Amino acid sequence: MVTLISRAPNATALLPLAGRILMSVIFLVSGAGKLVSPVATLATIEAGGLPVPPISYGVATSVEIGGGLLLIAGYRTRLVAIVLSVFAIVTTVTFHAVLGDKAQMTHFLKNLAMTGGLFQVAAFGAGPLSLDARQGRA
Repeated sequence: MVTLISRAPNATALLPLAGRILMSVIFLVSGAGKLVSPVATLATIEAGGLPVPPISYGVATSVEIGGGLLLIAGYRTRLVAIVLSVFAIVTTVTFHAVLGDKAQMTHFLKNLAMTGGLFQVAAFGAGPLSLDARQGRA
């Protein structure tokens, strides 16, 4: 019985996993929303002035869903965190830069906070409960 308890993950192991899951939720929900509403998403991309909206749509959806899943799994976590950080910064500057609008200011600040959290993941890795740790890359 003592052996089972001593092998249970502690907070130091669980917190990075919980953080990765919580940071991934916004990317997964946003990516799923893009899949459900491609026409509305393409219109938003066009209004934002991004080049070749269908390709921008595909890249954004892939980054959000793929990056979110990879972040949860803890696979190539530092690289994934950097990619998601760049994506969040581009999204912030492109779609949430109207700081006089309270809703846009909230999205702007939320994206900055997400980027900060992702920088932490990039700096410190995925933690022990990750595919990276299993492969010696934690």
